[in-house]
Amino acid sequence: MKIGIFGGTFNPPHIGHTRAAQESVKALGLDKLLVIPDAQPPHKALAEGSPDAGTRLELTRLAFAGVKRTHVSDMEIKRGGRSYTVDTLRRVRDKYPDAKLWLLMGTDMLMCFEEWRDFKAIMSMASLGVFARDGGEDEAIKSAAAELEKKYGATVRFIETEEIEASSTSIRQALPKREGREFLTDEVYGAIIKGRLYGARPEFEWLRRKAYAMLDPKRVAHVVGCEQEAVRLARRWGADEEKAREAGILHDITKKEKLDEQLRLCEKYGIILDEMERHEGKLLHSKTGAGIAKYEFGCDDEVYGAIYWHTTGKEDMGLLEKVIYMADYIEPNRDFEGVDELRRLAYEDLDRALEMGFRMSIDDMTSRGIVPHARTLGALRFITKGSEK
Repeated sequence: MKIGIFGGTFNPPHIGHTRAAQESVKALGLDKLLVIPDAQPPHKALAEGSPDAGTRLELTRLAFAGVKRTHVSDMEIKRGGRSYTVDTLRRVRDKYPDAKLWLLMGTDMLMCFEEWRDFKAIMSMASLGVFARDGGEDEAIKSAAAELEKKYGATVRFIETEEIEASSTSIRQALPKREGREFLTDEVYGAIIKGRLYGARPEFEWLRRKAYAMLDPKRVAHVVGCEQEAVRLARRWGADEEKAREAGILHDITKKEKLDEQLRLCEKYGIILDEMERHEGKLLHSKTGAGIAKYEFGCDDEVYGAIYWHTTGKEDMGLLEKVIYMADYIEPNRDFEGVDELRRLAYEDLDRALEMGFRMSIDDMTSRGIVPHARTLGALRFITKGSEK
């Protein structure tokens, strides 16, 4: 039986890691590849802001879920402390005494291998499989491998891997700039965004794809229009344009859900409802949408509030809340009597536009025999008093 050992911080695990794993299984004829995230690397400190070991383990499991013959092990994380390869190999050797072990590493690790703790013991237990983009043709690398073979009787084999123009370091740097997604599996990227790990912010195209998949197709045009209007209004009034875009994309993601599902989501996210809301599903999509935006897409409290209040409004709304409420009302696909005046006013005096919008909503509901929500009535009273000052 041939077993490979592939350790590292996997901070985060990316397609370079998984492709290297696939190539090693193929090149070495491995029956099993143990992927082992370390608890604490012995040769360097984890980058500032890195997730804890348990989170890195879960990301690694997501990354390697579809890679054949691989198993992600928690043995080093369970052991805790600094993760020394020699200790891990001894444990693997005890579990698989008759297996041939291959320790996988990059060329940078090969070049400093004699600095590893008990490196001779490592070589006595395992052969070295070295990932090399050029198949090990670099003279310095070839020389280092030959020296280990000559001095210590090591077995070194180069595994040619596809060059990936990214590293965990560069991906960590890219994620806060809404970049780097192409180097991660969708499952890993989704988990990173959900937890906003590494200070990550979602790429807007990815966020749109996820949001649109949750919508009735007929509603997509409205959401596109709301996003565009939200950004324009944010720019006009000095709100955060990127947060306005996030809120615009996500504001209606639960719009198509029936009352039972809306209530289930409210319970899941701890959303407290009044008596009217418990019986009126149309009032709930803003609240449940906000819950998903926060707990599934990692949006901050400002975006959460903007989505949460975009249906009823409320007293003393924040700037982003006002922007999203109005963007939803006047986006380019809206067509009703008075919308052109409302659009003009929204870019002239935002509070007066909100006042007009609240009045129009209340009048429309009253004309159809619908009791306006108390928060909408309160929002109108509050903003009217403000405009009278």
